[in-house]
Amino acid sequence: MTQALPLDGIRVIDYSHFLAGPYLSRCLAALGAEVIKVERPTTGDAGRQHPYFVDGQSGYFLQQNMGKKGLCINLKDPRGLELMHRLADTADVFVENYRPGALDKLGLGYKALSERNPKLVYCSVSAYGHTGPDSHRAGFGLIAEAKSGIMQMVGSPGEAPPLLRIALGDMYTGIHGVASVCAALLGRVKSGRGQHIDMALYDCLVSMHEYAVQCYTMSGGQEVPVQTGHDLPQSTLYGVFTASDGYVVIAAQVDDAWKRFAALVGGEAFAADTRMHTAAGRNAHRAEILPVARGWVAQRTVAQCLVALDAIDVPCAKVQRIDEVLADPQVAARGMVIEQAHPLLGKVRLPNLPFRFSDCDTTQKMPAPLMGQHNLDIAAELGFTAAQIDAMVNDGVLYAEATARSTT
Repeated sequence: MTQALPLDGIRVIDYSHFLAGPYLSRCLAALGAEVIKVERPTTGDAGRQHPYFVDGQSGYFLQQNMGKKGLCINLKDPRGLELMHRLADTADVFVENYRPGALDKLGLGYKALSERNPKLVYCSVSAYGHTGPDSHRAGFGLIAEAKSGIMQMVGSPGEAPPLLRIALGDMYTGIHGVASVCAALLGRVKSGRGQHIDMALYDCLVSMHEYAVQCYTMSGGQEVPVQTGHDLPQSTLYGVFTASDGYVVIAAQVDDAWKRFAALVGGEAFAADTRMHTAAGRNAHRAEILPVARGWVAQRTVAQCLVALDAIDVPCAKVQRIDEVLADPQVAARGMVIEQAHPLLGKVRLPNLPFRFSDCDTTQKMPAPLMGQHNLDIAAELGFTAAQIDAMVNDGVLYAEATARSTT
C-alpha cells in the first residue's frame, strides 16, 4: 500500500446514535478520518443497548462504531458544552441524527457551529429531513420503508408485507451521507466554506425506486406495482425457485440466457418457441414458462441446479443462511469479515465495509471505543489543564464506564 487513506487528516465529530449516523461515520473512519464518538453519560449511544450481547458489550455497537475514539460528556454542564464547542472548532465534519431543531437549543446546530467554524461540513440525518410537513416527526428505517412504497411491493399477494430484516433505510441513507460529506469536503477546497447536508431516510428510499415510480408516472397512473411473491412479472424469468433441499434464485431474463435456460429445462422445442424470445413475449407467456421452470428445479437438489446452470452460464445462487455466508470462500477472499482485538472480549469477528482501493487498505483494525475511553486525551488536546480535567471527571462532566477507566 503506497498511499495514505483518502480522508487522512480529516476530523469528524459523531454525535449520533443507533444506525444511520454511526454507520456514516464508521465509513468515514475506514476511509481514514479521525472520528470522535460523542456520547451522553451513563447510557451512551442507544446502540449500546441493542443485541447481540457478550459480557455486556453490544455487537451492534461494536460493528457500527469501530475505528472511533470515545468521548463521553455531560453537555448540560457549561464545562461540557465548552469542551464540545472547542472540539467543533477543530472539526471538519459534524454528524448528528437528532430531530430537526433539537441541537439548536444547545448551541450545536449548524448555524451556531458554522459561525464559529465556517469550514465545517455539518451532516444531519433524520426521518423526514429539516423541511416539509413531516419534518418534526420521529421515525426509524421501518417507518421510511413503509411510507416509501418499498414494503408494499414485498411478499406474497394477499399477505401482510414482511419485515426486510435488514436496516435498508438506515444503511442506504448512511452511505448517501458518506458520498455527500466527501463531495462537500471537495467543494470546500474551492469555496473555502463548509455547508449543511440534510439527509432524510424517507428521501433516500423514495429515490431508490428504479422501476415503480417511472412505471406509475409514465403509464399515466395506470400501473401500480404490487406484491408478486417469488418472481417478477415484468422480468421473466427472474425469481426464487424451490429445490428438493432448499431455494435457488435464477436470473434468465436476458434473451441469450433465456434460450440456454429454456433448452436446459424444457428441451430444444421449448427453447425454439419464438413467442418467448423477447422480454415482452416471456412476460406475456409466463403462465407457460413458470411451471416448466419450477418443475425442473423441484426435481433436483440445490447443488444439482447450480452445477447445471453454471455450466450454461445462467446466473444463479443458493439462498444462503448467514452461517453459509460466513463460510463462503468468496466472502473470505474479499475480506468481508474482519477480526479485531477487543480489550474486554478478546477476538471479535464483524462485517467489513466494501471499500477496495488499489493503493491503500481501509480494513479497520481498531475496535469500537469503550464509553469515555478517550476522554482525558481529547480534553488535554483541546487545552484543558490537568486540574480542569480532574474537576470534570470528579463532577461527572467527563464520564467513563468502569471498564474504560481500568483499561485506560
